[in-house]
Amino acid sequence: MVPDLRRLPPGETVRPGTVTASRLSFDEYDVASQRLVSHHYRVNDHNQIQLRSIPFRYVWPAELDLMAKLAGMTLRDRWSDWNREPFTSSSSRHVSVWQK
Repeated sequence: MVPDLRRLPPGETVRPGTVTASRLSFDEYDVASQRLVSHHYRVNDHNQIQLRSIPFRYVWPAELDLMAKLAGMTLRDRWSDWNREPFTSSSSRHVSVWQK
């Protein structure tokens, strides 16, 4: 998934996710290092709060293209989803196919 960074106001580092009576999630971004931590809180059956934080590093499609090129591969196709919808500058995800 390509993070929705184009819509982060300057200085904002946190985006909300799920907010329900028993679940809460938010993503904490560090744009400079291309890292984020996805935090998930859940109230279990015993009314205890469980926390799970998952770190990620995201890459842009251009970075993947460069890595593929360095490995001797070329981009064959890129879509915005598995239904082969066109990939555009407003796409929030991509499916890319490289070939040797």
